[in-house]
Amino acid sequence: MKTISIILAVALAVLGLAQGAFAQTYPNKPIKIMVGASAGGGTDIIARMLAEKMSISLKQPVVVDNRAGASNTIAAEVTAKAAPDGYTLLVATTTGQAIAPHLLKLSYDALRDIAPIGMVMAVPNVLIVGSSVTAKNVGELIADIRAKPNTYQYASSGIGSTQHIAGEAFALTTGVKLLHVPYRGSSQAHIDLIGGSVQMMFDTTSSAMPQINGGKLRALAVTSGQRTSSLPNVPTLTESGVRGIDMSTWYGLFVTGGTSDVTTKILIAELKRILALPDVQKRITDLGGMQMPLYGDDFKAFNAREFATYRTLIKDANITAQ
Repeated sequence: MKTISIILAVALAVLGLAQGAFAQTYPNKPIKIMVGASAGGGTDIIARMLAEKMSISLKQPVVVDNRAGASNTIAAEVTAKAAPDGYTLLVATTTGQAIAPHLLKLSYDALRDIAPIGMVMAVPNVLIVGSSVTAKNVGELIADIRAKPNTYQYASSGIGSTQHIAGEAFALTTGVKLLHVPYRGSSQAHIDLIGGSVQMMFDTTSSAMPQINGGKLRALAVTSGQRTSSLPNVPTLTESGVRGIDMSTWYGLFVTGGTSDVTTKILIAELKRILALPDVQKRITDLGGMQMPLYGDDFKAFNAREFATYRTLIKDANITAQ
């Protein structure tokens, strides 16, 4: 009997070591972070920040792969169809996860085939204009648009993006006529906005802050319910007389659906560690963002609510991808 007990104890110990070894086999090769926007935009900035930190602590190269276009869904599709082993991640936003699925015909299920790891940050959108626009506030802008019908164009980072929806909501609420010009990312839109080819844009503060701080673009209002610390002197749309548009863009880290719980827990722990770093917290603040402690199932529930909210908004406003 004693011999059997010894054998059982040894077997359990070996099993425990084996399970520990299995858990620590991830990661043992490079990790890829997919980004559905061009280099230089807010999503890309977030992805590269995470990649830098993860590569140090996980001791594996973490590379960013930009696949711009189709409202961030090209990168999402790559992630959804990748092997569920944790080596293909996705930094996604409201656009790809909550809006695009209601406007585009996708070959994957945004809620089932892409699994949430955690929220990185949320940022308000900001109404920005280039030097070709003389308006100093939203009221003057609306008056100018009405005085020059069919001449104002607003840029976005793509059809079905949060910026697109915000622009349509602004036009609907104020009764002005605007032409939508979609781009493959915010950085490309900024070039034409600065050059005067398009006149205005609703963009995330994370993308727009460098151009605003550099004096190349001017902020007229933010779309959040209250002013943001990064632009304390810029009023909200509500303060500017335009009510009913309270839209923020969130950024989250996702992994291929079906990835094991062991790997998912490692990624959640890693994201929590990164977001607690002082320099990362400062970076998020500098981008005009705020942190929301949502991970795993909590972030999954949030994502589902956003999905439902935008489905209703898009239907009620009769917004299409055309």
